[in-house]
Amino acid sequence: MSATLVKTSSTAPPAGPPPRVVVVPARGAGQWAAAAAVLVLLGLGLVSVVRNKAFQWDVVAEYFTSASVLRGLGLTLWLTALVMALGFVLGTLLAVLRLSANPVLRAVSWGYVWFFRSTPILVQLLFWFNIGALYPTVLGIHTVNLLGPVSVAVIGLTLHEAAYAAEVVRGGILSVDRGQTEAAHSLGLGRWRRLTRIVLPQAMRAIVPPAGNMLIGTLKGTSIVSVIAVQDLLYSTQLVYHRTYEVIPLLLVATLWYVAVTSVLSLGQHYVERHYARGTGGAR
Repeated sequence: MSATLVKTSSTAPPAGPPPRVVVVPARGAGQWAAAAAVLVLLGLGLVSVVRNKAFQWDVVAEYFTSASVLRGLGLTLWLTALVMALGFVLGTLLAVLRLSANPVLRAVSWGYVWFFRSTPILVQLLFWFNIGALYPTVLGIHTVNLLGPVSVAVIGLTLHEAAYAAEVVRGGILSVDRGQTEAAHSLGLGRWRRLTRIVLPQAMRAIVPPAGNMLIGTLKGTSIVSVIAVQDLLYSTQLVYHRTYEVIPLLLVATLWYVAVTSVLSLGQHYVERHYARGTGGAR
């Protein structure tokens, strides 16, 4: 029996670096055409708005920095800042109660959030505005004199925003790894110090984005207080166009101020998010 030897030959890889692969991006002619069409449409729309005399841009410029409008803007900013501060203080308390081990406290917090998120803000404001019909006097003080339109706006908006702030804060606390609180507990830190020194600083990364949206929403939502005669930005412009009948330009004045303030707040939110995203690879 004889064996046949088969000689196999293998081709050695060529010496030197492998050939360079050049990636050529696909030519998106259709995308560029669509982008050009969108720019053309935007340009036509902008030209139409600027040239349309019905907008009365001269009237817009006249009232944009008028004293009455600036007073209304100041009240809007003050109301937004106060409501957000009080809303998040109350909301943080509600979030802590919701996460407590006590079932009664959890139920109370859940019921508060459920009720105020289920009721339209306009209904709440009208209810507080007419609270004197239910309780004419409180501790011997007439509620009609106690709760003016601005007080009603602060109370109604704060109670409403606190329900949403509670869920924002609760979501942020739940985003913190449980091991962080366990490690802090093992070091002997009390519950309050664990919350303020360990949990909340880390939770801010998850809290800031929705809180920024809430801030902008509250700014715009304050316009609803005009129905109870609070002289905010919108109500101030309404007083003017009720007198002059120049409705469109005065509404444009209010719109431009809302856009300007919202843009500033959005920029501030961006930098706050970058601050709390440091060291996590999320700062951009």
